[in-house]
Amino acid sequence: MSEPPGTVASLDTAAKTPETPAPSSDGPADAAPGAGAAEARTAEAARTAPPSQTQRVQPLRRPGRWIASAVVLVLAAQFVHGLATNEFYQWDRFAYWFTRPTILDGLVITLEVTALSAVLGLLGGILLALARLSRSPVLRAAGWLYVWAFRSIPLIVVLIFLYNFSALYQTLSVGIPFGPAFFRFDESRLATDMAIAVVGLSLNEAAYAAEVVRGGVLSVDQGQHEAAAALGLPRGYRFTRIVLPQALRSIVPNYVNQLIGLVKSTSLVFYVSLLDLFGAAQTMGATYPGDIVPLLLVVTVWYLILTSLFSVVQYYVERYYARGATRALPPTPLQRLRGALTTARARLHSEAAI
Repeated sequence: MSEPPGTVASLDTAAKTPETPAPSSDGPADAAPGAGAAEARTAEAARTAPPSQTQRVQPLRRPGRWIASAVVLVLAAQFVHGLATNEFYQWDRFAYWFTRPTILDGLVITLEVTALSAVLGLLGGILLALARLSRSPVLRAAGWLYVWAFRSIPLIVVLIFLYNFSALYQTLSVGIPFGPAFFRFDESRLATDMAIAVVGLSLNEAAYAAEVVRGGVLSVDQGQHEAAAALGLPRGYRFTRIVLPQALRSIVPNYVNQLIGLVKSTSLVFYVSLLDLFGAAQTMGATYPGDIVPLLLVVTVWYLILTSLFSVVQYYVERYYARGATRALPPTPLQRLRGALTTARARLHSEAAI
């Protein structure tokens, strides 16, 4: 039986034409294998492509930092406004007293007491540190007892006790213990106001300097001690030539920081009748009661100047002794300012280019 011509032609066409697959719900599983590779290349190109000029990386927002900065700026502005507008500060009287001879003489006495107490305190601290590091139990106990006592007693108590020392011992003698005396001294003649102030501050400073020196010596690696002992070097030579130079890296910066506290402690010598910077201001305040606040401001500014100078010295001393301990020395304030200006200039240029 012959098929209609149309039917045969229809079957031939169907045989020659490939069937189009129906869309499947499986999705990418039935897709051509080249499509996944093309999408991966497109995603990689988008990820590695440089951002356009309209795209910028936004920094992480820190609202807490901005709020804290705003509060600090407002408080600082209020403080400066109060200093400038409050007539009770009497800035004209401040300018009058700032360079008066009485104030400058007190400043000189403050510097003298600080210098003498710093030197004597450091020497006493070295001896106490050696005593505490000694193998003798008597020296260790004596060093510990001294440090414990003078770190516990307030400085003002020490000064007042020394000021009234003549009430306990009218004369001082040098001789054989519990035996005859070779020399006798009148304590009232030796105990001048300057001597009492220097001795009191030195005794107090030696207790703190001893801990600074002892900590610096203990910071030296134990291998250095063992290597020096293996070479057969005497103990004194080991300490002065090997241990102490390495310990100075820790001792000197910490002791310079201790000097800042010593400068402020000199204000207590007024209570032993020595007219230092604070004592001179107090005396002038008693004579001119209306200028008490300007005189206190004068003392405050002079102490700020002195402690700032010591802080600058401390910074450069720490920077000097940091050589060899760090890969790069910390930048100086001038270098930090220069770097900040360079960074700000580069940021402005980049923003202008965009």
